[in-house]
Amino acid sequence: MTSVPGKITAAITEFTSTVGFDDIPPRVIERAKVHILDTLGLCLAGSLTEAATVARDILPTTVPANVGSTIFGTHLRAAPRFAALANAVAAHAHNFDDTTPQVQADRTGGIHASGAILPVGLALGEEYRASGKEIITSYLTGVEVASRLNHTIAPRHYADGFHATATLNGFGAACAAARLMKLAPKEISAAVSIAASQSGGVRRNFGSSAEIFHSGWAAENGVVAADLARRGISGANDALEGPSGFFEASGGGFDPNALIDKLGKPWIFEHPGVWIKQYPNGALTHPAADSLLELIEQHSVHRNEITRIVVKTNERMWNTLQHHEPKTGMQAKFSMEFILGAIIVDGSVGLDTFTDSMVADREVRHAMTKVDYAPFAKPPTDFSNVTTLLEVHLRDGRRLSSRADHALGSTEAPLSYEQVADKFFRCATFVGHAKEKIKLLVTQVADLENAESPEKLVNALISNN
Repeated sequence: MTSVPGKITAAITEFTSTVGFDDIPPRVIERAKVHILDTLGLCLAGSLTEAATVARDILPTTVPANVGSTIFGTHLRAAPRFAALANAVAAHAHNFDDTTPQVQADRTGGIHASGAILPVGLALGEEYRASGKEIITSYLTGVEVASRLNHTIAPRHYADGFHATATLNGFGAACAAARLMKLAPKEISAAVSIAASQSGGVRRNFGSSAEIFHSGWAAENGVVAADLARRGISGANDALEGPSGFFEASGGGFDPNALIDKLGKPWIFEHPGVWIKQYPNGALTHPAADSLLELIEQHSVHRNEITRIVVKTNERMWNTLQHHEPKTGMQAKFSMEFILGAIIVDGSVGLDTFTDSMVADREVRHAMTKVDYAPFAKPPTDFSNVTTLLEVHLRDGRRLSSRADHALGSTEAPLSYEQVADKFFRCATFVGHAKEKIKLLVTQVADLENAESPEKLVNALISNN
């Protein structure tokens, strides 16, 4: 459907300009803090990666105290647009960031919203000395807009190659920035239209370091769009939904009912929820990984007993997980064969799993040959859009079967603040962050709504090296 000119942009503008902290249910605030902590851990874990290092190298940074915004895991500071870019690249560097899923079973392609939106809120939060309540509201606004847009645009957008994390997060980032800049409704509408002309990012780059920058570019584009609108740059008031607008150009259509009267009704964090990853790679492999690890533990399976693993998903997932014979650690993040092969060999998956050396490991390569991955001929109607069937063949003739309709960390099996604090600890210690700062961050995020400014929080994110 494409005949609702202006109403999508108007709905986003009204929501962004009017929603307040007191309008947000306490359970949503609490859930948001879980995801904020998760994302900050990923910013730290990714801060020493090649992509994050390159992102910092090409940015004009400033070192003096109190100049610009903090680049987490370093001593550097930069203008908010650049700090947002650098921190968003780090957040997405390990592909460990959370995912808002699709709500329809016939659609694939979630969006990694937090990793792009939170860096915007904190970069501008420093610039404007925003309160904790303002930062949380900005973050939730951006995640809500980006996620609802991913439900709104026609399925062709993702199916034909666009990456929602790159394309749609720019709109959410612009709205998050607009909140902290306190833009007027007319300026918010302009920011959305400017973001429409900046949006880009294709799935063909999955498995490459270019894909890591998708989150960073979306974050920077959002800050720039809001700043240009603040300075008087205008755009069409229906650049999303109008003729030759973003929806038509990149998706071929949209469903206005997926967004109009839906923003905050309920909040995305209530339904369909936002999934936190247990493993640092493409989330579509996670139901299978959970199943294999559970079967190995339940039946005390030794790796040498496994002769074959048959795994089936829908064809959209199979097409997305395009690296069936990965050559690099980045490609392995989008490989069902690799993660299952790595589990056979190591019995676990962590930040040190998806490396070039692991991909080249003889035992892992051999284990991958045992994985037979193919799509369903036609999935039954009771399957979710990530339903995964797994069958493990053992040397003694036994076959262990499992069906997973979701992964641990999803809405159906959410992780608590304490569980995410454990993940945060693993991510932060992975790069040697000081343990006293790690403990401080866990405490500060839990009480973020009472912070007068983000100063103490971002100071604890500065590297001790």
